[in-house]
Amino acid sequence: MLVIPGRQGSDTCDQKLNLSRRDILRVGGSSLFGLSLGSMLEMQAKAAEEKKPAGGPGWGKAKSIILVYLQGGPSHLDLWDPKENVPDNVKSAFGNIATKVPGVKYTEILPKLAQVNDKFTTLRSMSYTPNGLFNHTAAIYQMMTGYTTDKVSPSGQLEPPDPKDYPNFGSQLIRLKPVDVPMLPFVMLPRPLQESNVIGKGGTAGFLGKAYDPYTLYPAGDDLDLNKMDKIQTDDLKLRPEVFAGRLERRAKLRDTLNAGMPAMDKAVAEYNLGGYYERALNLVLSGRAREAFDISREDDKTRAMYGKNTFGQSCLLARRLVEAGTRVVEVIWPKVANSDNHSWDHHVGLTKRMKDQSGPMLDAGLSGLFTDLDRSGLLKETLVVAVGEFGRSPQKGVSTSGNGNSADGRDHWPYCYTAVVGGAGIKAGHVHGESDKTGSSPKTDPVHPGELLATIYHAFGIDPRSLAYNHLNQPRELVPYDPVTKLFG
Repeated sequence: MLVIPGRQGSDTCDQKLNLSRRDILRVGGSSLFGLSLGSMLEMQAKAAEEKKPAGGPGWGKAKSIILVYLQGGPSHLDLWDPKENVPDNVKSAFGNIATKVPGVKYTEILPKLAQVNDKFTTLRSMSYTPNGLFNHTAAIYQMMTGYTTDKVSPSGQLEPPDPKDYPNFGSQLIRLKPVDVPMLPFVMLPRPLQESNVIGKGGTAGFLGKAYDPYTLYPAGDDLDLNKMDKIQTDDLKLRPEVFAGRLERRAKLRDTLNAGMPAMDKAVAEYNLGGYYERALNLVLSGRAREAFDISREDDKTRAMYGKNTFGQSCLLARRLVEAGTRVVEVIWPKVANSDNHSWDHHVGLTKRMKDQSGPMLDAGLSGLFTDLDRSGLLKETLVVAVGEFGRSPQKGVSTSGNGNSADGRDHWPYCYTAVVGGAGIKAGHVHGESDKTGSSPKTDPVHPGELLATIYHAFGIDPRSLAYNHLNQPRELVPYDPVTKLFG
């Protein structure tokens, strides 16, 4: 069930609305369904005034985005930025392999990505100096919103989501670029952002209001259940059995008849185009478009196997199906809590075995499958794909940089230098942006801050990243206080 708690319209970005919404909206409900969801869609179409288009390379190339969020912080040195001729406590235990791009090497645990890196840019100079962002929650918040949290400590912070938070970038995108088909605009899967017991920080619409929250698809099962994507339930996108389509359509016609007899009210709400939003709400359920997109059993076995028969791989496949059906933003969250064991990226201990047997193969198949599938379908031309974590891992093994204990085979948190992958929607293909120093400790050239990466995402959608939104106190705030890295575009 999709539950969208409401707030006063004055708390949203649009100063004209002054509407109150129901505390709870349940998609799939009966008599008041169209009204409530219609209000949500109406609010998604409202936007704060933008500045004049900035233009430049890559401007407006993207129609959708898939963010593959590697929460936990993968080691760049053990994936796509390996180093040679370095001390043993820095050098990866994995051997290096050639890739499709001449002169560029990955480690041996990414053989499939090595054969498709001619489709994207490997960004080896992600970097920021932390302000209490050594631990996951605050760093995740920064990556997802472009802002640091109000309260931080040397080891990060563990605060739950708050309505006053800055919005997830996906919420801003669907506010400024509403979908034009009966489809869910923003989907997050297969689990929430999480560190310890703090769930969802940086993953909500924050001060924009619940109307811009993502639709969350979190199948049943714990993080070690690799078949949980076969258990997807979308009952919230179906009509209740007693409310068949014809009956709901008749209710909509009755509402129109009543409205026709109330010219004064029609005039009062004319500028909000309420009928149009109610129609979109109705179409979302009646069209079946979203339900069909979620049905990954429609894919042939060969395609499903290409992505990997596990939670991460099938989530990437579902992301492709969603953007193909018209979803604007899909965020695939790595299917393991940030600070945890097994296939988590938080490799403080047992890095070699865990990356070789668990996280490495899952990433290799899922992300390579996504680029291959999007490319052969033509969707990569207008779909931006970003794979990134909240930070990298320390160049030296066995040392503590965040107050955590680390084994001789473990690496601690490292925000000063790490790697991201960016492709599609006009991004240079087969390119390496930036270079890390000899030990992967800091960028040697072209450092890119997480906020600049978000600014680049907005730019790709034809949105000035310094456009304004209004917070819960009606104060203007830039989408992100950074400029795009236009050199990433061809």
